[in-house]
Amino acid sequence: MSARLARARRLGALLLLAGTVQATPVHASADQPEFTVTGAPADRRDVITWGASADRMSNAVADRGYRLVVHTSVAGRDLRVRLSNAFGDRPVTFDSVYAGIQKAGAELVHGSNRPLTFDGARSVTVPAGGAVLTDPLPGRIPAATDLVVSIHSPDAAGPATGHWMAMQTSYATQGDHTAEEGADQWTEVLGSWFYLDAVTVRPLAGTGAVVALGDSITDGWQSSSDLNRRWPDYLARRLHAADADVQGVANEGISGNKILADGGGQSALKRLQRDVLSQSGVRTVFFFEGVNDIKAHTGVTAQDLIAGYRQVVERVHAAGKCVVGATVGPYKGWSEWDAAGEQVRQEVNAFIRDSGEFDAVTDLDHILRSPYDPERMLPALDSGDHLHPNDKGMQAMADAVDLNSLDCDSRSRTG
Repeated sequence: MSARLARARRLGALLLLAGTVQATPVHASADQPEFTVTGAPADRRDVITWGASADRMSNAVADRGYRLVVHTSVAGRDLRVRLSNAFGDRPVTFDSVYAGIQKAGAELVHGSNRPLTFDGARSVTVPAGGAVLTDPLPGRIPAATDLVVSIHSPDAAGPATGHWMAMQTSYATQGDHTAEEGADQWTEVLGSWFYLDAVTVRPLAGTGAVVALGDSITDGWQSSSDLNRRWPDYLARRLHAADADVQGVANEGISGNKILADGGGQSALKRLQRDVLSQSGVRTVFFFEGVNDIKAHTGVTAQDLIAGYRQVVERVHAAGKCVVGATVGPYKGWSEWDAAGEQVRQEVNAFIRDSGEFDAVTDLDHILRSPYDPERMLPALDSGDHLHPNDKGMQAMADAVDLNSLDCDSRSRTG
């Protein structure tokens, strides 16, 4: 622990960059929409302990309650919740928001459910395209906690904002039952998260976070639901066990996501600011995307993708953070595979490995591929669809990450 405290003192300047959630507008580039976060200003010591990428959902329903189950990574005090209306076409009001600890299903640990406030008020209205950060909730939240955030909106309408593929069971109800710790009213089962896109805590000084920016493999498709076996979950467990300086892990994967084009969510270039750079305490971005651009048969070339990678790297560096690039994994056997796409994948992977433009590289292609047919995934790691790893493959990916590569001193990227 003393080594971590020594590291914290050396990183004092870095912490001025770490708390990037802002109470003022985050101005958009030509590639991204305007996104604002209102509410209590983020403390520079806050670090994201859970996150999920925002996307457009089906139309919202008024007088609806959501009981959302999420799994924390880093421990800390003064929990805050970020509620997003990024894809709404009108303001949405939240008149009751609580945070508690899951006991089983929709039932909470007795005495754990407490109200969250917004600048001292119990209710808040979030503008279309924006988000709001709650006041800090006193007390400590351990690592690997099944946190439950219960929210109610009396007037929600139009497109809701949320995350489709949670790989986690949550619950819904009509009416406001957010204060109740029992499960009786929470009878509707959900496989998505609504409105909630980040949870932060204030951990030990010097602690930072890594954001995994990716597609369905990062999102956890084909991993076991409700068991937190996505590869970023395994990575969080490794970081916690190692008592690393980076312990916060935010999973910003979206199934079907591409770097260059919208489809499964907005493109990585469009959502980079909102989903990644606006989050608190982020020290490093782990960038693992590209297969969906390649296999879509839209004529995307290796040079097109390389230009996209370079834009991400440039913007992450401009924000004072570091970026780890991950090679694109094998997918022969998937219905969209062909030799032309494979050639693009090989050229892109050569760039990721050899260009020197990333601060570090994790060769996930090498970890996942079969030694007998390197265009295919190793059968023991394959979920069966030849694109998405199974639980064992997810763990192998996390085990391949050099933990030291995530503890990047970003001060060299400023100025």
